Amino acid sequence: MEGTIKKLGQTEIYRGSRVHLVTETIQFPNGKRAEWELIQHPGAAAVIPVDADGKIIMVRQYRNATDGWTLEIPAGCLDHPGEDPLECACRELEEETGHQAKKMDFLYKFYSSIGICDEIIHIYVARDLVKTEQSLDEDEFVTVEHHSLDALLEMCFQGVIMDNKTISALLAYRYKYKL
Repeated sequence: MEGTIKKLGQTEIYRGSRVHLVTETIQFPNGKRAEWELIQHPGAAAVIPVDADGKIIMVRQYRNATDGWTLEIPAGCLDHPGEDPLECACRELEEETGHQAKKMDFLYKFYSSIGICDEIIHIYVARDLVKTEQSLDEDEFVTVEHHSLDALLEMCFQGVIMDNKTISALLAYRYKYKL
């Protein structure tokens, strides 16, 4: 059912360094109102780095949400509202993997968790990589691994890789490039 939905107000609950939690008062077309919680996020960019052998460079890092180590494509938050997601993707590629790309192609973008968060993640494919050096933040502990697309997709279906941006990006990459 479509119609006019109005946001009547917003109350900030928490303001962190990366995310903000607000409640919003919403009025629906039938006149009823509701209070909805929303996590506000500046957005992010992620990249599928493809090496000269066609393998994908992945990063293994600790994630607090899982209380464990995860295997993911390199990614990071936009530094500020309005930052070009391509610049963010290039920065994160070099920081986390120690590579720059001569060619970066936009693949797609998506809401990370549309029911509760306004974060949009922009996905790129990096090719023609040049080795540089990792430049990790002081709170990042990242190891770099190279895997075939088939092996990574199998890890997704086995539940080894459970990160949504990585799973959807790998599937989109396979679909778009008919691999």
